[in-house]
Amino acid sequence: MFEKIVIANRGEIALRVWRACRELGIKTVAVFSEADRDLKHVRLADEAVCIGPAPSALSYLNIPAIISAAEVTDAQAIHPGYGFLSENADFSEKVSQSGFVFIGPRADTIRLMGDKISAKNAMLEAGIPCVPSNGDALGDNDEANLKLAREIGYPVIIKAAGGGGGRGMRTVHTEAALINSISLTKGEAGAAFGNDTVFMEKFLEDPRHIEFQVLADSHGNAIHLGERDCSMQRRHQKVVEEAPAPGITAEQRKMIGERCAQACVKIGYLGAGTFEFLYENGEFYFIEMNTRVQVEHPVTEMITGFDIVKEQLRIAYGLPLSITQDQVRFTGHAIECRLNAEDPKTFMPCPGIIDQFHMPGGPGIRCETHIYNGYKVPAYYDSMIGKLIAHGDDRNSAIARMKTALSEMVIDGIKTNIPLQQNIMADSAFELGSQNIHYLEKKLGIH
Repeated sequence: MFEKIVIANRGEIALRVWRACRELGIKTVAVFSEADRDLKHVRLADEAVCIGPAPSALSYLNIPAIISAAEVTDAQAIHPGYGFLSENADFSEKVSQSGFVFIGPRADTIRLMGDKISAKNAMLEAGIPCVPSNGDALGDNDEANLKLAREIGYPVIIKAAGGGGGRGMRTVHTEAALINSISLTKGEAGAAFGNDTVFMEKFLEDPRHIEFQVLADSHGNAIHLGERDCSMQRRHQKVVEEAPAPGITAEQRKMIGERCAQACVKIGYLGAGTFEFLYENGEFYFIEMNTRVQVEHPVTEMITGFDIVKEQLRIAYGLPLSITQDQVRFTGHAIECRLNAEDPKTFMPCPGIIDQFHMPGGPGIRCETHIYNGYKVPAYYDSMIGKLIAHGDDRNSAIARMKTALSEMVIDGIKTNIPLQQNIMADSAFELGSQNIHYLEKKLGIH
């Protein structure tokens, strides 16, 4: 196993990676910005290196600084976590070229799956069902684009080929709005991602968001760990996730999961990844693949008893998968609530000092967070400060445990979205498991 790795991230995921390394006897190097000197994992790591000022462009996105940190500490590998550089093919490539191991997929695979057009074409070749579309980038011929939209059928959605995180997409309901929408999305895509390529696909009216967790090694083995439902979303950002997905049968799980695993083998995938689907009227439609560990990976860990982050480390070192598909077992139900430092009504970020923090406990409760009494939540990064996970024998038990845990949790000094999560857990549609990806925004009056 690796002797020492760099954790190229911050917050709860950096602490999660530190814990996995600690269990495997791997020494860790924490890299941090000037605003993050007091992060918990920075204090706990074997070594810590400051990589720049607070803005992420000067620190957590600074590739030379991160690689230099690996060089000066004699580390062997770099774990990117999620966000920041985790799906940056250039970073993966430069890490490898510098003589270190990137704990994730190869650069060419990240490029293939990072472009939504090439990703969809690769999935179609692998037998994965996709949302109806033309499969190509949209050109500047207005008549051709209008004709394509008629063939697909309104409503359609214009998406940035290099987009992510819910950005770079626009729904079009009428022909009159199409050309302007394409132009606007191109402009946004170019500004946000440095790539103004966009494509068009059918907009599904009331789908659920269901994703499959996969793991693949360098020995030609790949498995899936079942699916998660991530339909509770606000502005394409997930708020609540759960596993398994309500209403998905064992036969559906086996069919789609095995296709995803086979696709991993076909494209030469390496490490942990997630196939994301829209699910409507009993059909799955692939939308994208995330080539990293997901925020919501704990719910899968809770129902399988399998440590995804430790497996990432083993795979990156060149070891075969530690289990086969036949050994994967699903037990009970798990739900995750994302905890954000934000106003629960306006959703405005609320950085500041945490005066008091009390973590809930009890059977089946897991809390992933880096905060503590006196911790100052900085204003420079994403507002997520943790995740609360509840596991039970069934979905009702998991919801009941989550309600109790949310009522027990104390975070004073800043505003958080705990009231919103309590509202969701008490919602009748959520309790039935019948919500689609638009449900939460309609409930909140967001249009």
